[in-house]
This record gives sequence, C-alpha cells and structure tokens, in this order.
Amino acid sequence: QVQLAESGGGLVQTGGSLRLSCAASGQSGYRMAWFRQGPGKEREFVATISRNGGTRDYSDSLKGRFTISRDNAKNVVYLSMNSLTPEDTAVYYCAASTMPSARTWTSRASYAYWGQGTQVTVSS
Repeated sequence: QVQLAESGGGLVQTGGSLRLSCAASGQSGYRMAWFRQGPGKEREFVATISRNGGTRDYSDSLKGRFTISRDNAKNVVYLSMNSLTPEDTAVYYCAASTMPSARTWTSRASYAYWGQGTQVTVSS
C-alpha cells in the first residue's frame, strides 16, 4: 500500500505563490502526479513526473506557472505554483502509480493511490 499526505495549502492573494508537498510512504520511485478539483468542477490533471524525475508533463493551461519536482531521497513530490489567480482555487490532490506504464499519465484512472487533498484558496 502507498500512503500519500499533502501539505502546504492555504490562503494566498492573487499573484502570490505556494509550494505544495506530497509525502509518500514506502519505497520511492512511483510515478507521481498532481490533480485539482475546483468548486463545482471535476477533478482535473495538473502535472505529472516520472519515477526518476526526468520526464514532466503539465496541463497546457498551467504550463509556465506550475512546476512539479521530486526528491526521491525524501519520498516527496512538490508542486510550485506562481502567479496564482482565483481560478486556481481548488483542492489539490497528490496521486501515485506503481505501474511501469500507462496509456496516458494525465488521466485519473492511471493512478491507484490518492492523498486526502490540500485546500488552496486564492483571494482577489
């Protein structure tokens, strides 16, 4: 079993920045991702990172403002978010997969393990 715990959410003003963390239990090396779910919206893909951190992919709408990274020695994945707007208000979820491959890493269905989420609220 993989357990994930997000942290780092909070209230920030428009234009501000936050860095979310996701601590994973067990051995390192999972494919990891961040998703988010805004009020009244479906959960959407944000970013994903390969096991060794060499490959990263982002939602087109967030590319350039968000950065995913990982520290395998600490079993932690990060999401750095800049130039935040109220549209970024959401619960942010960390996800993990132990599978070596998937049809697409941008789909929720590709991840078997999920954290409880951390709330990010951006005020105008």
